[in-house]
Amino acid sequence: MTLASPVSEPSQRLFFALWPDEDARRALVAATARAVRRCGGRAVPAANLHVTLAFIGSVAARRVAELRSIARQQAKAFVQEAPLSLTFAGLAHWTRPQILCALAAAAPPAAPALAAALKDAVAAAGFAPDLKPFQAHVTVARKVVHAPTVPVARPVVWCFDGFTLVDSRTEPRGPVYSVIESYPLVKAEKARE
Repeated sequence: MTLASPVSEPSQRLFFALWPDEDARRALVAATARAVRRCGGRAVPAANLHVTLAFIGSVAARRVAELRSIARQQAKAFVQEAPLSLTFAGLAHWTRPQILCALAAAAPPAAPALAAALKDAVAAAGFAPDLKPFQAHVTVARKVVHAPTVPVARPVVWCFDGFTLVDSRTEPRGPVYSVIESYPLVKAEKARE
């Protein structure tokens, strides 16, 4: 008697992020280009630059709607008058993951609070998010050999009026990120101004 092998359920690798516009990404690429060239690593494509709020990991496709609902609830709880603003002015070489990051000078209190609330809500729903504390950063290079000795050329400000649920796929050319849905964090009348 042969036992049938279990059928693998379709899943997606997901995370919540602050997702910048193209101009903001280009500005950070330009400001960190010299350091990225000198670190001996591989530059992260501009289209992939973001600030992770909560990494969720592999999620069964049938449960994605739950995450979307959690995100909508959290967005309502965090609506504010003005966009979140992060200023990237420094670099850090994280040796264990071999990455070079642009670091935000100081995140507004709403950013780490939103990250914590998303992680708590996702964990309470039975998902297994990465529970490391939030640190506002953008990975600008991977497979970094050594810390560059050059700074960010100039501070770069990113503003966010919402956050996103993002799908991460690994393809031969590297990770590909796709925004599944966006969630506003600024009152509608303020976002239009």
